[in-house]
Parts: sequence; C-alpha cells; structure tokens
Amino acid sequence: MQTTAHLLMIRPIAFGYNAETAVNNAFQKKNNDWNVNEKAQEEFDRLVTLLRSHQIDVHVLQDQPQPYTPDAVFPNNWISMHADGQIVLYPMFAPNRRTERAKDVVHQLMEQFIIYSKVDLTGYEKENLFLEGTGSMVLDRVHQKAYACLSPRTDEKVLRDFCEVLDFTPVLFHAADDSGTPVYHTNVMMSLAEDYALIAEETITDEAERNQVLGSLTGTGKTIIPISIDQMEHFAGNALQVRNTEGQRFLVMSSAAFDSLTETQRRQLEAYNPILHTPLTTIEQNGGGSARCMIAEIFLPQQTHHSSQQHL
Repeated sequence: MQTTAHLLMIRPIAFGYNAETAVNNAFQKKNNDWNVNEKAQEEFDRLVTLLRSHQIDVHVLQDQPQPYTPDAVFPNNWISMHADGQIVLYPMFAPNRRTERAKDVVHQLMEQFIIYSKVDLTGYEKENLFLEGTGSMVLDRVHQKAYACLSPRTDEKVLRDFCEVLDFTPVLFHAADDSGTPVYHTNVMMSLAEDYALIAEETITDEAERNQVLGSLTGTGKTIIPISIDQMEHFAGNALQVRNTEGQRFLVMSSAAFDSLTETQRRQLEAYNPILHTPLTTIEQNGGGSARCMIAEIFLPQQTHHSSQQHL
C-alpha cells in the first residue's frame, strides 16, 4: 500500500537552526528567537493532536538531551520502514544528524511492530556519499519506484544500492530552484499519493528528464497536480497522504503550504482527500523542512502477543 495509518514522530528537545545542514538547504532561515525550541514543541504538539483527532495512529517518541540533535524532529531522513518487516538506516550529510539514528528508537518500535531485518547504508558516510531516506527519495511503494533528484544529499551510487537491495526502480533527475540551486531533497518538490502526484515540475529544467518523470507518474495511473516554485518554497510539495485506522485518506501539510495553494488546487486535492494543516512556521524557517519531513511512515507488520523474539 502507498499509505499507512501508523506514523512515527520525534518530539524535539533541542530544536534549532542547524548550521551544518544550512550549507545546502536553501529553505532554512536563521531565527534569533530565544524560545525557538519551545515554539517548535508547540507546533509539533498541535500537529500530533490534529492527526490523532482524525483517528491517525501517531507513535510519539521523546528526543533525549544528549547527544545534541537539533533536527531530531525530522526522523524520515534516517529511517524507513517497509511492509516486509525491513527497516533501512541511511547515511546523513550533517555529522550532527548521524546521532539521530538512536538504537532505542528502533527498540521502542519493536515493542509494537515486527522488524525482521535491517539494511544499513550508513557506511557510505566514510565515502562522503549520502542518501537521506524519504527526504532524498519519494517512494512509490505499490509500483516499487524511487523518484530522486540528485543533490549533495542524494548520491546516485547509494540510491542504486538501495534500489537493488529493496527491489525498487530508480527514477533519477535533476531539480533546481529559480536561482539554479539544486533542490536539496526530493520530498520538497514532489509528493506521491495513491491516485495523484503533487510536483513542482518546472524545477526539472531538462526536458527529457521532466518527460521521463511525468511519464513514469502518469504511466502508473497518477493524476499530475503541478505546483509552482513559489508554492514549493512555501512547502506545498512537502505534504504526505496518510490514512486513518478506518481507512479514510488525508493529505497532511502545513498552513503555509495550504495558504499557498490556489482554490483550484485545493478543490483538486479535496476531491481525493480532506487536507489537514496546522502552522509549522518555526520548524519550517529554522529547520528547512515541513509536515512531511516530520513523519516517518510505519509500514511494518504489527506485533501480536505470540510474535517470536526479534534480534537486530
């Protein structure tokens, strides 16, 4: 399935502007508020409350003070979880983000979900090669395709390794903003739902690559809903379709993203699913990521009382 009702979110304890990630994340803007972590926690809590009020199963884990992890609120970059019981750990660009791969997160997940095996790609950090999870890749889990715009955070070699191990087909391309700066993560310029794709297609300046991406999307039955570069910069592409425990689908995004959409776009999207949104201004400005980045989807099989002991 493309969507899940089970989400992992990490509540921040030391959120703030991360200079190590800002070198190639054009979405970050330093904010000198003294209470930036407190504001981020309030935004986080409002999003969790909104999701849970629609019967979406959110597993909230609390970040720990040590080691210092200012971006812990974005767990989708270091872990992905798959329906066959595999988890994947990813190589991260910023050294201070690598400590987010805390073992106790995985152990806490194992209390409720079954993990059969682990794919560890983190050794690529020694080669300065990176692939930041479902930030770097937008996965079509039904058709086993991995859409990825290459950038300092998304290396072709690591991507092809991921695809080979998990039996995905890579769909590679280049994407840039108006100033020609590479888009740092694929999930800020496109979002893949069950029946549609939100995509800032004008960021793909090479016509052959753009045609390849759009052809792949329409070839798998997706309706294309284009967004502009300006809307992308308001995080309209950093959205995620989820479902609740009753099977109803929703599109989750920030209020900045929602406010940037035209009435026509909203109607198009709401024909498929209601849109859930809440302000994430502090997290967006300082962290350079939005609602989708804050959610790691859990596709793992669920534990029963009779599940055998797991070993990782």
